[in-house]
Amino acid sequence: MKSGLWWGLLGVAAFSFTVPLTRVAVDGDGLGPLFTGAGRAVVAALLAGAALLFTRQRLPQGRQWVRIAIVAGGIVIGFPLFTSFALTSSTANHGAVVIALLPAATAVVAVARTRERPPRLFWMLTAFGAIAAVIFTGVHGDGIGNFHWSDALLFGAVLTAAFGYAEGGLLSRELGAWQTVSWALVLSAPLMAALTAYSVYQETPSAEPSQWASFLYLCVISMFLGFFAWYRGLAIGPMAQVSQIQLTQPVMSICWATIILGEPLTTMTIMGGLAVILCAASAVHVRIKNTTPSSPNEKK
Repeated sequence: MKSGLWWGLLGVAAFSFTVPLTRVAVDGDGLGPLFTGAGRAVVAALLAGAALLFTRQRLPQGRQWVRIAIVAGGIVIGFPLFTSFALTSSTANHGAVVIALLPAATAVVAVARTRERPPRLFWMLTAFGAIAAVIFTGVHGDGIGNFHWSDALLFGAVLTAAFGYAEGGLLSRELGAWQTVSWALVLSAPLMAALTAYSVYQETPSAEPSQWASFLYLCVISMFLGFFAWYRGLAIGPMAQVSQIQLTQPVMSICWATIILGEPLTTMTIMGGLAVILCAASAVHVRIKNTTPSSPNEKK
């Protein structure tokens, strides 16, 4: 159990740098959001393809390709592109608070996908978390009713990633954890390569060393190696307990944004983050508590 928790924590720690380093990459006249969002998937796809070939993984069959496309649409295409464009104008702290909804959103999609029947408390806590995130984005911006386009993109990132995580979690039981992510990267490679080429055609990337270093981290760690640690932790388990570690990710992201970017840690950010994280944690805990008795043979 401790081994699974440590692997899970390592994966989440790797992912926690994604938002602040995306902000570094797209800041000012640095790398464009399209190049950052699509280009990192292309590099990761090359690594994933090499890993699949080297280990001689079997090809997915039939409907599995449709499910891989859902995973790719969420975690390879949707989340990276939405966050890259959003963070050209939004602060990393702000983005981390909104993205804190992801664990609860993933739980909701998983409930719908598996036709679970969680108690009413689950839906209430999830709704409270969504309301808290909406209020935060309004108050932290120009007031309620004046949301920025970047907020819509952040909510879009949460929604697409939730579908990608939920479907990927189910599909990994059939194909394997890192294999599922790798096939998603390979499947989306032609589209992401075309988008990357278009972004280079529009404007040749030119950035400072720190921005290129941030981009490299997004390619190798956020889009590829981070999933190895995260899914290994889930495989060792217990999966229910390991999955809750993801709730620490926004806290770490806010800390990194303050340290790396020097963004002020305001009272509103702290209050908004705590409200969203507490609601998400409670909703996920209620769902896990409700489903654990039905799966006593969970791998340990």
